Amino acid sequence: MDFELSPSEWRERLTRRSFLSAGVQGIGSVALASLLARDLKAAPNPVGALPGLPHFAPKAKRMICLWQGGGPSHVDLFDHKPLLAKMAGEDIPASVRGDTRLSTMSSGYAKFPCVGAIKPFKKWGSSGIEMSEMLPYTGAIADELCVVRSMNTEAVNHAPGVTFFMTGSQIPGRPSMGAWLSYGLGSMNEDLPAYVVMTSSDAAKTCGQLFFEHYWSNGFLPGKHQGVRFRGVGDPVPFVNNPAGVSRDARRTMLDDMQALNRAHLGEAGDPAIDTRISQYEMAFRMQASVPDLLDFKNEPKSVLEMYGPDVLKPGTFANNCLIARRLAERGVRFTQLMHAGWDQHNNLTTGQLAQQCLDTDQASAALVKDLKQRGLLDDTLVVWGGEFGRTPFAQNQQGKGFKGRDHFGRAYSWWLAGGGVKPGYVHGATDDFGWNIVKDRVHVHDMQATLMHLFGINHEGLLFRYQGRQFRLTDVEGHVVKGMLKHA
Repeated sequence: MDFELSPSEWRERLTRRSFLSAGVQGIGSVALASLLARDLKAAPNPVGALPGLPHFAPKAKRMICLWQGGGPSHVDLFDHKPLLAKMAGEDIPASVRGDTRLSTMSSGYAKFPCVGAIKPFKKWGSSGIEMSEMLPYTGAIADELCVVRSMNTEAVNHAPGVTFFMTGSQIPGRPSMGAWLSYGLGSMNEDLPAYVVMTSSDAAKTCGQLFFEHYWSNGFLPGKHQGVRFRGVGDPVPFVNNPAGVSRDARRTMLDDMQALNRAHLGEAGDPAIDTRISQYEMAFRMQASVPDLLDFKNEPKSVLEMYGPDVLKPGTFANNCLIARRLAERGVRFTQLMHAGWDQHNNLTTGQLAQQCLDTDQASAALVKDLKQRGLLDDTLVVWGGEFGRTPFAQNQQGKGFKGRDHFGRAYSWWLAGGGVKPGYVHGATDDFGWNIVKDRVHVHDMQATLMHLFGINHEGLLFRYQGRQFRLTDVEGHVVKGMLKHA
């Protein structure tokens, strides 16, 4: 079926013979799918991949995105700039600042005083990568990391910045990266969604940033590619359990009958939303069996639980979500998106909030990388840690009250990646002595997207979807693969 046709175009093409054919074949496909489902769990070959994909041999089969919402400060965590401390209180020169776009909170400042890192940096691992002492666990895995110090975005506010990386546009409405990968590469486990999302926040809820559903939207792709959110409170997936008095066999019988009707309706109306509904009902049924096993930690060794930190068994925490992410990776989930809020530190960076965020995320992030490696999964699992932008090298809220925090800053900021074909123990790119301008190997948001798709064996210019008369792709009309980040370029 060509689901790019509109319902009215389908009705024009529909004949009595095609309707009966669709109905009969639909009912038959229900039985066939039921018979095949047992053989598709954790299948070595993806289910539902587009013909011709991947375009070439992939390095990564799955990705875990550790999204740090709010903008982690690159000059406090990953990009050491001693000159900022040496010139503390002095203005960053206008020649350095240039015409950089800043948020409305600081663009009108008369002064831009330098502020150095709030805690010391040190060199970690045999690679000697410099990172803050507030990240001891991440520092301990420095030799596994590709640290990118030359990220760049046009976004200066949170929602547009997150949307830009996730979907390729600052305006909501396009498919997210996880949806693109699900659409192009299919699923490696039919019993779980190809795309799972989990959210968390600092305990004090200081960030104030919301997680909008368009951050994991399918956009104009078929609805079955939308990210499935696992909640941190109550049942992770609402209504995953059958109501009292309804057996699994009874649910299966009901779904078979309902699916036959939906297949017939799909053949008649040609509405792709019906196909999505069929997929959602079937996925929900399979998740009734797969989710309880996924979240049963009784067989996790004590040493592994301790590695993730004291919050690992507390639902809804970043540590708990990291452990679940590893278990999802084991089960072949294509894209797992962890979104953690709390890094928007305008007024509280120096009062312990940055240190607290590091405590909340540092140990679990490093544990995830170590856990994947010891299970032989890191080579083909790509782990990405980063946010929508960094923080200003100058002080914010300095109206006679001293340094409290830093504003949003997209001109230069830092991320790290591990596994999945990236170069380990390596620093890519560099900024000037103020952490303001990129002086080596700029990596724009679209370049990062293109590189991540490349690691999945996808030419980012070749995974397209026609919508409203135009071919769309994740990277819009830009993006270049950053070969310097690749383990084997």
